[in-house]
Order: sequence, then C-alpha cells, then structure tokens
Amino acid sequence: MNDVLVPDAGGLYCAAGDFWIDPLRPVPRAVVTHAHADHARSGAGEYFTARDGLPVLAHRVGDGGDFRPVEYGEPFALGETRVTLFPAGHILGSATVRVESEHGTWGVSGDFKRAPDPTCALFQPFACDVWMTECTFGLPVYRWPETEQVVTEILDWWQDCIAAGRPAVLFCYALGKAQRLLAELAGRAPRPVWLHGAMLPLTDCYRAQGLGLADTVPVSAAEKGERFAGELILAPPSAAGSPWMRRFPKHSAGFVSGWMRIRGNRRRRGYDRGFVMSDHADWPDLIRTVADMRAARVITIHGNGEALAGYLNEQGIAAESWNLRASMNRSESA
Repeated sequence: MNDVLVPDAGGLYCAAGDFWIDPLRPVPRAVVTHAHADHARSGAGEYFTARDGLPVLAHRVGDGGDFRPVEYGEPFALGETRVTLFPAGHILGSATVRVESEHGTWGVSGDFKRAPDPTCALFQPFACDVWMTECTFGLPVYRWPETEQVVTEILDWWQDCIAAGRPAVLFCYALGKAQRLLAELAGRAPRPVWLHGAMLPLTDCYRAQGLGLADTVPVSAAEKGERFAGELILAPPSAAGSPWMRRFPKHSAGFVSGWMRIRGNRRRRGYDRGFVMSDHADWPDLIRTVADMRAARVITIHGNGEALAGYLNEQGIAAESWNLRASMNRSESA
C-alpha cells in the first residue's frame, strides 16, 4: 500500500490531495494544525485551519494569506482525499488531521494533550489505519501531575512573594501556556497579573473569543519607579537575562513547562521554582492515544520518538520514527 503522506523538501506531503501538513517552508497549499511557530509559517498560498485558531494564526503569519477556516469534524475535499480536523487540546484552535484516500486513512498530530484546558476544546480521538504522533515528551520519565496541584503550587509561591515583598516573575510560552495560566487563575488571582508585551496581542485574541481570563495589566503601563513588590508577572523565556528584567529588583523566578519534570533543567536554567505543566501529551497519554486511535501502524514525529516506537514494537504494534527536518535536508541536497 502506498503511503498517503511522505516527507519531502516542503515537509509532510500528501500527493493525492496536493497539500502539506505544517509545512517547513512556503508551499502552495498548507493544512496547519496550530499557530506555534514550528508548525505555522508565512508564505503559503492557502491555509486550511480550524476556525477557532484563525485569529491567532493570522496574527502569527500575517493577514495577507488566503485563509480557509473549517469546522471541527466537518470533512472537506482536497484533490482525491477527504480531510477532517479534530480538536487536539493543545492550544486554542489546535487540530489533529484525518486524511482519507483510496490508500487508507491516516491521522496526523501537530502537538496535542489529553488534559482538560479551559482555553481549548478537549482532544477527540478517531479511528485510522496509521497514526502519526508527536513525541515531544516521549520518555517514561515524563508524567504530569494534576493541573489543580500545579496551579495551587503557583498560587502558594505567589503568596510567599507577596509576603516577602518580591516580584514573582513566571516564565512561560507566550502563546497557549500564558493564556492557559490566566484561565486557571481567573477568580483565584489575588490581584491583576502583569504581562510582557509579547503576550498582549495573543491574549487579546483569546479574550476576543469569549474566554474567561484573569485580569491583566501590561508591564509597559506601570508608573515610573514601580518595583512590582508582590506582583505576578508573566514573561516569555526569551526575556530571562535581558535588560527588561532590571525593572523587577530582587525577584523570584519560576518557569512553567513539562521540561521542569527534570529537576536539573530548573537548576541549569537558573530558575528558583519549576512548575510541571505541559501542553503536550506525557508518556502515559502518548500510549493511551495510540490505543484510542486503533491504528495498526504508528509513526512518531516532532520529537525524539525512538523510545516510544521501540516500546510499541515490543507490544506488537508496528511503529517507526520519522525525522521530517532530516528528510527535508536530504531532499534539498539531492
């Protein structure tokens, strides 16, 4: 049986539909799973994406693209294929992709998680012959605590900073994680949360879709001489160590990420606190999702998938790993 999807110089290509999923460079027709920069790039001729994610995608790639928003669960034709987007539970508007053709049904994840998230639709499994799964945290050590536990840890840390009169600078990714935190803090934050400028337009996109987020104030709106004692400030990781941080004297620094599951990562990056919350599936949910998709063949992508592929093969499921970036480089050098 021919592969429905193959890696080429543009990324993950479907010849029967003449489109790419999350292409690595400008292509005529792109199906985009979500708006993170490693999945959504400017320059495509057409963008097919879930309607919920369109405002964020347009902000990220520019509003000059030819956007074709589609509803979750509603199939549409591309060439000789039928394509359907399903909720991925990763960030607002994120999707998995089902591609049906005469050569079988393939399912493709961009990034996904199974934990509930107040800012996006819950992951929805579907049956397919081949499941192409992300594997960002594809090692058994990656197992996430309950979200409520982590939010309580963040609030306790913030209260400690309030008592000490110290700024609490919490580093997190500007798209998805920041807004998820604000949604979890809604109704529980003791005072408004300050935001780095990179987070403002993205947070506005979320608010515009009616999502309930904690009250926020831009750091740029602070009075001259503001020392932010006891305030919670959300900032992207790129701000760490930058001159921007000088406005938060004697601050305590935390980082929210699945990478904080490994304590050494927190120490190496110089954070005072690490909070384990990820927008990706952990090891148990990667395995659970393989079972839910009922696929006879599994291909790991977007991460180091050798461990998961090896485990699945031991369980009698045909599995392999694809490195899309390496395939692109091979195609370009051929």
